Order: sequence, then C-alpha cells, then structure tokens
Amino acid sequence: MTLRIAIQMDPLERVNIDGDTSFALAEVAQARGADIFVYGPGDLSFREGRVTAWARPAKVQRVRETPGIFGPHQRLDIARDVDVVLMRQDPPFDMAYITACHLLESVTNQTLVVNDPAGVRSSPEKIFPLMFPEIMPPTLVTRDRQVIDAFREEYRDIIVKPLHGHGGAGVFRLKHDDSNLDSLLELFFARSPEPLMVQAFLPAVSEGDKRIILIDGEPVGAINRRPKAGQVRSNLVVGGTAEATELSGADKNICEAIGPELRRRGLTLTGIDVIGGRLTEVNVTSPTGVQALKRLSGIDAAAKFWDVVQAKLAAA
Repeated sequence: MTLRIAIQMDPLERVNIDGDTSFALAEVAQARGADIFVYGPGDLSFREGRVTAWARPAKVQRVRETPGIFGPHQRLDIARDVDVVLMRQDPPFDMAYITACHLLESVTNQTLVVNDPAGVRSSPEKIFPLMFPEIMPPTLVTRDRQVIDAFREEYRDIIVKPLHGHGGAGVFRLKHDDSNLDSLLELFFARSPEPLMVQAFLPAVSEGDKRIILIDGEPVGAINRRPKAGQVRSNLVVGGTAEATELSGADKNICEAIGPELRRRGLTLTGIDVIGGRLTEVNVTSPTGVQALKRLSGIDAAAKFWDVVQAKLAAA
C-alpha cells in the first residue's frame, strides 16, 4: 500500500491505543506501507477552489504515553497530495461537522473520502434509522409535549435522549410513575432548539446492546456491550463491558435491510446498535468497536476495511 492517507480526527496524542478505531485503522495502513498524516477539522481551509489541511505526518505506535510520532506541519492540498481521507473526528454532529462535510465533498471527484461526506452529512446517527421503522423500536421525534405525553401513556416505560448526542450522553429512562419528565423536558428544550428522540424501553438491554460492524454494507462481526447492573446505557465509554457474540437471524435481517442504502451513500465503515433484534442507531461518523471485535473474536475489521478501500481505488 503506497498510499498517502490523511486522517481527520481528534488529537492522536490523546487516543486510547487499546480501544480507538482510528488508531487501529492507521496502524494497519502503516503496516501496509502507507504514509499517514493527521489533522483536525479546524485545520481545513478553502480558498479559490482548493481545500487544504494543515497536517502532520505521523507514525503510530502502541505506546500509551506517545501513541504518535510526528513530523513538522505541512500544508496538504487534499485533491492533489492525498489518495485517501478518513473523516473520523468524534461527534457532536453540529454545524462545524456539517461544514467539514461540505468542504471535503468538494474534492470527492479527485480524492477518495471515507466515509463519503455527503453520505455522512445526510445520515445523522439517530435520523438514518428512521428510514426503517419496521426494524426499530417504537420511536418518536418531536418537541411537542402533548405528543410526548401520548407516547408515554401508550408505552409507559420510555427512553428520552438528545437527537444528536453521542456516547450515551443525556440518555434517560423514565418509568410510567417517574415524576421527572417535566423537569427533564425543560432542561432539554432550554439547552437546544432541536427535537428529542423518545423510544419505548427495550427490556432486552439488560442482556446487552450489540455493536455490529459493517464494511461496505456487509456485516463482518459483532460485540455485545452489557450495561453495568441497574443501568440502561451500555456504551463502553460509560462503563459497559464488551463480550464476544454472534449475529442472530434478526441481526442479519437488519443488515440486509440497511446494507444497500449504506453502500449507496458511500458509508464504507459503519457500526450499528441493536437491542433485542431492534435497530437503535447507525453510527457513521467515527464508529468504534473495531479493536474490541478483533480482541474478542479475532476478526480484523481494520484489515477488511483497507481491502475494500484499495479495491475502490483500483476501480476508480
């Protein structure tokens, strides 16, 4: 792999070398002979039709204190100096994120950007699944208090979460007799003009929340994330634990349903969340779980990802 790869990511200096997917992708690419550059979304510039990044050449290493060794900054012309861009910075999915998508979209006719920025921009992680209501839990998106009250009356036990949150932040379970709904809605609505997502609580979450990794719309493996006792959030960053698992028939049906649309949108690496055979999120920005999958099952999703990317480049 004699490629020049620019990774748009959060600071490499602060990654968790045992869990970070961007680190794993860079590690495999480097082992195949690629030159790696890293930069943040704030390092992008657009001038007179050119998109550039103030980037650093980097070599990754499995050393906790120094996961990256860096060369001096240089100005990269994304369309001319780079073969592949990985758009991998973490959410929030806000206007800065959308702007970065627009800038990178302007060079996709010359440089392969994965995931495709137009696809990322049009596929917020809790919005994309709404295309497939038949495989989701009962779901409501609204700011209308009367509609929320009616939904709660019907399903009794509900989950309330921000529409563009990440990492399990701001996720609340409200049982039918919980008196905190008014205060919670006041808090949410005072902080943001966005609607909320409300879903029927899925008791199966106590058995875990599956993270299924898909590459080019095809499932390559899954891990099961169990929440701590008494908790409903199973995200690893808030204390969930990962274990090996297999795809059920329902999981495979979900992947078959959404895979063609993922490919159509150029979403090459995605991670979907499934609870009890129901799709809850489709992570397209910086999906995680690749290292846990390899550790628990031996499946090297990072290597499979680069196989697909190289095939795309060869076919271009």
